Amino acid sequence: MKAIRDEVLALKISPLYEYRAANGYFPVIGEGSHEASIMFIGEAPGKNEAQTARPFCGASGKILDELLATIGLARASVYITNIVKDRPPENRDPLPAEIMLYSPFLDRQIDIIRPKVIATLGRFAMKYILDKYGAIENSNSISSLHGTLIKALAPHGEVVVLPLYHPAATIYNQSLKETLKKDFKELKKFI
Repeated sequence: MKAIRDEVLALKISPLYEYRAANGYFPVIGEGSHEASIMFIGEAPGKNEAQTARPFCGASGKILDELLATIGLARASVYITNIVKDRPPENRDPLPAEIMLYSPFLDRQIDIIRPKVIATLGRFAMKYILDKYGAIENSNSISSLHGTLIKALAPHGEVVVLPLYHPAATIYNQSLKETLKKDFKELKKFI
């Protein structure tokens, strides 16, 4: 993980590198147990995350922590990361070129951790993981797949992918919080 961190820190070819440097931001590599059976993958860091180099430490992180607590899962026992390791300007969606540039780092993290479950947070993470592992559900929307356990084949063996709405979605749409709580219950099977 240290090698991944060092490589991302020096990733000057990234279109987000100058933005990071100009704002005093840090890349956000990931956090949690390297032996985690459950790995959460988001899209890209927000402002709080880029200021602290910690994933999901702002408003979305508080919601994620609440959701983990509803199923009795300690944050320290999972691994949390994003596809894109640097913050996009104005918190915009990650661009395809950014996903392509940063995804090999995520792939290496998955290879190191070897999770049994990958819980994707948001549509970009869902799409990337389902495409990466050749899941036939990869053309479906997050609104049709959220909360569904999808078996896929990762390089380290079978993995279950659980698409989830991004916790930030509940900030703008409170009704999604109950949906997320219900979907999180699927993770109890793997604790």
